[in-house]
Amino acid sequence: MAAEWSVLILTCQPGGCVSAFQRELEARRLRGGLGPRPPPLLLAVEDPWAPLGSGGATLNALLVAAEHLSARAGYTVVSSDVLRDAHILILHMGRDFSFDDCGRAFTCLPVEEPGAPAEALVCNLDSLLGTMTHRLCVGSPPGVWVCSTDMLLTVPSAPGIDWDGFQGVRVIAVPGSQAYARNHGVYLADEQGLVRDIIYKGTEAQIQQCAGPDGTVPLVCGVVFFSSDAAEQLLATHVIPPLDACTYMGLDSGAPPIQLSLFFDIVLCMAGGVTEEEFLKGGGDASVRSARSVLWTALHTFPLSMACIPGASYDYMTTSASDHIRSLTLLPGSASHLRFCKTAHSHVDQPCLLEDGSSVTNCLLEGAVRLAAGSVIQHCHLQGPLEIGPGCLLSGLSAGSSPALQGCPLRDLVLQGHHVRLRDLSCRVFTLTGRLDDWQQSPAEEATYLNVPWAEFFRRTGIREGDLWDAELPRRSCCLLNARLFPVLHARQALGLQDVLWLLAPGPAVAGEQLARWRAAWRMSWQELLPCLDKAAELDARRALFFLQGQRKVRRVLLGRQDSSLLPLARSAVHEGYHEAVLGTLDEVASTAGDAGVAARALACIAEVLGCMAGGEGGLRSGPAANREWAVAFGLLESGDVAGGVRELAAERQKWMSRPALLVRAARHYEGAEQIVVRQAVMSSCQFVTVAQTELPPLGHWVQVACPARLDLSGGWSDTPPITYEHGGAVVDLAVLVDGCRPIGARVRRIGQPELRLLSLGGTPQGEAAVELLCQELEHLRDYCQPHAPGALLKAAFICTQVVQFPSHKPLRVQLLENFGGGFEVHTWSKLPHGSGLGTSSILAGAVMAALYRAAGKAASTQSLIHAVLHLEQRLTTGGGWQDQVGGLVPGIKIGRSKAQLPLRVEVEEIPVPDGFTQTLNDHLLLVYTGKTRLARNLLQDVVRNWYARLPSAVQNAHALVSNAEECAQALRQGDLQLVGKCLDRYWQQKKCMAPGCEPLAVGRMMEALRPHVHGQCLAGAGGGGFLYVLTKAPRQKEALHQILAKTEGLGNFSIHSIEVDTGGFSVEVMGCDPKEEVAV
Repeated sequence: MAAEWSVLILTCQPGGCVSAFQRELEARRLRGGLGPRPPPLLLAVEDPWAPLGSGGATLNALLVAAEHLSARAGYTVVSSDVLRDAHILILHMGRDFSFDDCGRAFTCLPVEEPGAPAEALVCNLDSLLGTMTHRLCVGSPPGVWVCSTDMLLTVPSAPGIDWDGFQGVRVIAVPGSQAYARNHGVYLADEQGLVRDIIYKGTEAQIQQCAGPDGTVPLVCGVVFFSSDAAEQLLATHVIPPLDACTYMGLDSGAPPIQLSLFFDIVLCMAGGVTEEEFLKGGGDASVRSARSVLWTALHTFPLSMACIPGASYDYMTTSASDHIRSLTLLPGSASHLRFCKTAHSHVDQPCLLEDGSSVTNCLLEGAVRLAAGSVIQHCHLQGPLEIGPGCLLSGLSAGSSPALQGCPLRDLVLQGHHVRLRDLSCRVFTLTGRLDDWQQSPAEEATYLNVPWAEFFRRTGIREGDLWDAELPRRSCCLLNARLFPVLHARQALGLQDVLWLLAPGPAVAGEQLARWRAAWRMSWQELLPCLDKAAELDARRALFFLQGQRKVRRVLLGRQDSSLLPLARSAVHEGYHEAVLGTLDEVASTAGDAGVAARALACIAEVLGCMAGGEGGLRSGPAANREWAVAFGLLESGDVAGGVRELAAERQKWMSRPALLVRAARHYEGAEQIVVRQAVMSSCQFVTVAQTELPPLGHWVQVACPARLDLSGGWSDTPPITYEHGGAVVDLAVLVDGCRPIGARVRRIGQPELRLLSLGGTPQGEAAVELLCQELEHLRDYCQPHAPGALLKAAFICTQVVQFPSHKPLRVQLLENFGGGFEVHTWSKLPHGSGLGTSSILAGAVMAALYRAAGKAASTQSLIHAVLHLEQRLTTGGGWQDQVGGLVPGIKIGRSKAQLPLRVEVEEIPVPDGFTQTLNDHLLLVYTGKTRLARNLLQDVVRNWYARLPSAVQNAHALVSNAEECAQALRQGDLQLVGKCLDRYWQQKKCMAPGCEPLAVGRMMEALRPHVHGQCLAGAGGGGFLYVLTKAPRQKEALHQILAKTEGLGNFSIHSIEVDTGGFSVEVMGCDPKEEVAV
């Protein structure tokens, strides 16, 4: 479950960055980071002035939300009625943060989310959005949630908040230690959970009074919920002075500024133990006291309850560098939905140089970059050799900074690069502080800079107090925060990182020169820099670095043949406008990899990027891919010129980028290009086809081959290219007789006329011809690679067995006469219905090739035929794996395997079973024809697409398929019928995972009816229809099952067939002339 927001608002300080934050919110909407149903209203709202305070920011945000909701509802004025059913979330960015230019909300966490639909940096904002949307706010009534972003908050998946009968306002608390509470706020609540008081930095006795039985205290964690009634009353105060000054309307009306706290000026007035006099007296100046009076009148009657969440944790993001580094290098609590990792969204050339306990996020680290435990690098592009000691935080450094860092002693330091805008001038400024420094402490109070006393720093560098602070500033007011330490501009020279690094330990030879250069520069303090930080430029720089390391990830994953999905990165690149960069990287990998498997996957990834760019519009991804405009590129790929083909594809692609319909068609053609390269990869298996010469049968004598069908017991799909050569495959198959006979066959004979006669018969060798073709010219074979063309399989068989050379300068007639003294006649048949799922087409291809080899005076082993069929099906462009021919050409019970490598080689192992177990299988196995025709090609396209995208479910399922096949083989060796049944059931679940939609409703009803009577059941082949095979609990259940299914509604025309294991395998027989026929000579 997830909370469904009507409005989501992010408040920020004034300063011109609201549009950048709005873009960040929209980016999260696009990439699915705002829940399954993102809010229709997504708003970044600038505070009217600074400092407004969390209370004023809440009132202003509530007014903006109500105004937008009112406009959407058709009102011409703000109406509080729109709050009745609204679910509003207000997130406050709060004050500036010393360690992140974009504030605490956009502080990046060392987290990757492999299951996210789009790949992106995870900020504290994302963590809080996830916590609020999927955990804390689930089940809450309409109202307004307010959440600070200045803390790291961890909440269990089921926080256990009871909303029954809720009224008023509720604060969320987390249990914490009394020691931690001394510097924070805690709630004093009664036994009913009603808040009596809020105590901030209380005495030991006050804090002890708040403690529960376990000694913990309920910490204020910055989260409040206002019921719709309470929210309406709060909204009503925005027109009453002085509270009108909290809103943009007050600013526009000339009201004087006012600063209000959410907790101490708004929430506190509802605490049961606080009197009106006490509340008003704590208000400071007259305007705040007046505001408190208005708030008391409006809100104090609402009950204020507290929900303290067991197992939750809260970590305020302080200005202490030590605390910040600790929060990024220690794992969060077990209740967190996030998992910290050492390296997040980064490319690191030498990861072994990163010590455990260090953290790298959104970085590109090239060469030898050594990082000690307890140090953090974020948003940096660094080039080694570099050594970064413990206790460091480095952020915002570009590759150009690396030379200055080499050989520099880095330990317990905070080194940051900032984007600064001074009116129309943009520049880069570097700041350097010590991990132990206190921003506010005066040199008069033993303060430090760079972790050493100021006096020592002055002695070491030659800098004087007068260089840093104005003479009229009282000494006790001088501190690191207002020290003008950091060079911004120089009249004659470009400034860089070296202009702050010299402050660490200047060498005696250059100290004077560096000091003079430093003094000549216009410098600013951190306090002066803060309002000049260009948050938009910083966010853009982080985004650019993210996709730069993302391009390295693309190369790393593809060239390293890793099972990582690039689809989330592709989606992000499209959302953020970096698709051209990613496409360029994919082009480069495809053209230079020198490996057909890698090139094919890169082309598939390009198709995914184009599909993402279409944004779900423009039609289905599957479709034709033979437009003439792409023919030149396809021709180059077919000829083996991958680099040239990829270049031509990229050039053609540019013409198809203007609208979704063209993008989808371009994606289809890239998948077509990928299939060409896959075919070439798989066709390398033809090197395992060995053919020997043998006696040429007499003219007119038939060579007849009869084959059993194939029953796949487990592992199917793992034999399908490219899965089979990228992951490795294993399939357990049975060769089976159907209703007592071998249902698939072919026969070939030589004839005197130099032509090819191709006949597809009915279900038997004596059946009527369904299709009859006569090929007298090579041109008649040209459509052999179009699977739906008449006789395509038979034409491909002549070419793949090299009985006919195509293409060739020699006419067909000449080839046939020179090599064989005439032509050939081929008959094929199958008793199985189209789309049976029993491997008919591949087994038929094997039968034709076996007969054709023999009729042409050649002999091929079964192992050679398996690979020859693989080669034929690639030439035929139907794709497909190797399990069908293994099942139908190799007798009995066996397991076929292929390793994750090219060239693709299939090895088959017979599975020995206990005596009598084969007959037991015969007695318990039945075939049920479902009456549904399957469409395996559509399923195949989806499976290959998901595999190339490396969807985690597809990768895990590929592992499971192979594992289940090995377990099924072991069950057969043991003769364990029940365990074989479990493997069948598991196999069917794996098929449905691999190809969703492969179980028609009627088949589901059929399986449900049979379930009590079987050990296991599965649709044969790819699923989607065809035959269902069942392993019955009792033997010989054909009639019983027929009666069960006959009573089940909605099944259509089903039929039940007996099957038995064929232990003899396919037969090859040279027969005499048919006496009824006359051989043409």
